[in-house]
Amino acid sequence: MNFSNLDKVELKKYIDFMMYQYRIVDAFWFIYVEEEHGLKAAEHINEQVWTKVAKLAARDIKERFKIEEKGLRGFVRAFGFFPWANIIDYQIEEKGDEVIFSVPHCPPQEARIRKGMGEFACRDMHFAEFSSFAKEIDERIKVECLFAPPGNHPEDMFCKWRFTCTR
Repeated sequence: MNFSNLDKVELKKYIDFMMYQYRIVDAFWFIYVEEEHGLKAAEHINEQVWTKVAKLAARDIKERFKIEEKGLRGFVRAFGFFPWANIIDYQIEEKGDEVIFSVPHCPPQEARIRKGMGEFACRDMHFAEFSSFAKEIDERIKVECLFAPPGNHPEDMFCKWRFTCTR
């Protein structure tokens, strides 16, 4: 397909389609690993996969979109291009020397809950994913989980993360 022939509306539809496909590939990959090898194995492999995916994505995003900025500003700018940033629709709050990511709606967790499967432990995977992505932007960025499954979290929020950067 020649994407240059698509108008803005068609291009947006196609991007939405690709993002949905990206999400369901991830979902079914996890479900089938869980069915074959158990939830703990799926969580462990998921952590390994997303650590690598985030690192490679950050590196590619920096190059493709010419992001040379370091620190939290560069991190937030680069993260906006990360596919999961658009799938999850993180609420990102920049507050001086820190950035807070909040996740009131998590499609993977919500789908599992709807299907009666329960939440999966995603804290370690996201910690590794965010750390790997952040390190590619600026090695000084630190990641802190404020709460995430398997830990307790408010009913209206799945997880919350704090990012800081030493000077």
